[in-house]
Amino acid sequence: MNSNKVIIIAEAGVNHNGDRRTAEKLIKVAAEAGADFVKFQTFNADKIVSRKAKKAEYQSNNVESGSDDQYSMLKSVELSDEDHQFIIKKCEENNIRFLSTAFDEDGIDYLDQLGLPFFKSPSGEITNYPYLRKLGQKGKPVILSTGMATMQEVKDAISVLNEFGLKKEDLTVLHCNTEYPTPMEDVNLKAMNTIAEELDVKVGYSDHTLGIEVPIAAVARGAQVIEKHFTLDRELPGPDHRASLEPKELKAMVEGIRNIEKALSGDGTKKPSKSEQKNIDIARKSIHLARNVKKGDVLTEKDIIPLRPGDGISPMEWNNVIGKMVLKPLSKNEQLTWDTLQ
Repeated sequence: MNSNKVIIIAEAGVNHNGDRRTAEKLIKVAAEAGADFVKFQTFNADKIVSRKAKKAEYQSNNVESGSDDQYSMLKSVELSDEDHQFIIKKCEENNIRFLSTAFDEDGIDYLDQLGLPFFKSPSGEITNYPYLRKLGQKGKPVILSTGMATMQEVKDAISVLNEFGLKKEDLTVLHCNTEYPTPMEDVNLKAMNTIAEELDVKVGYSDHTLGIEVPIAAVARGAQVIEKHFTLDRELPGPDHRASLEPKELKAMVEGIRNIEKALSGDGTKKPSKSEQKNIDIARKSIHLARNVKKGDVLTEKDIIPLRPGDGISPMEWNNVIGKMVLKPLSKNEQLTWDTLQ
């Protein structure tokens, strides 16, 4: 969590649709894309949603079902302990780290005993005091998503985490918008920097826009963690597929983030880079003669011209060359040197 490298979490979520083989395919896609973690969701529908709870609008739009209740939808994508063990094994085989989000206190305990290196708290739990209390008590780093939250709600959640043991340096706060997909005008990416400045915490971004440009822009603005949903196919049935990246897009996002990391890796000093030093003489100009001159001629502005290459007298010496006497005859376009002038 303290690495200078941006942590990229490929969010499989519930896009496995309750099928282990689909989960395995998602793991392979995330690994091949170069993500650091592939993340699933750990929950028991009976413990997180009432039978009367309705689906979100995006869920109703994306799930072709006669039922409008969240419970039946979530029940169909629960992961059993056997499913978790299968997924963890496949992550190990594909050399990518397993991660999951818990949605209740029992889920936190379960993931803790699986040995997760840190916890990822979803946006919907930011006002769940018992949940936050449990996270704080675990003594592990926390990544806190803040979709739908006001700044005060973010502060209140952090206060609970801190009260029960979480150290400030072990917290990363993700700016997020929970509309799937998020309209570009609602991203408000500057809020991520406001969180960093006002709360003095590490920040990141959990993205639900279509495309890859916003998470890449977030890295350029200082995000240390990026989370992004992905799927095998956006046309698959399920609540999150349509706001997810397909495999080639996920790979392109990871590559874009890694390129931005390299672009930000300099020391901030404005100076010629190692790769461009060879271009200095080629691209710049030096002072040459605009016409033939004789020995003893005194140079005027009409006698000189800036021309490539730039390995002679710099045009920044223009006024120092004017008025100098030529010590020998010189031809038009010939490069001037100080030893030919007096």
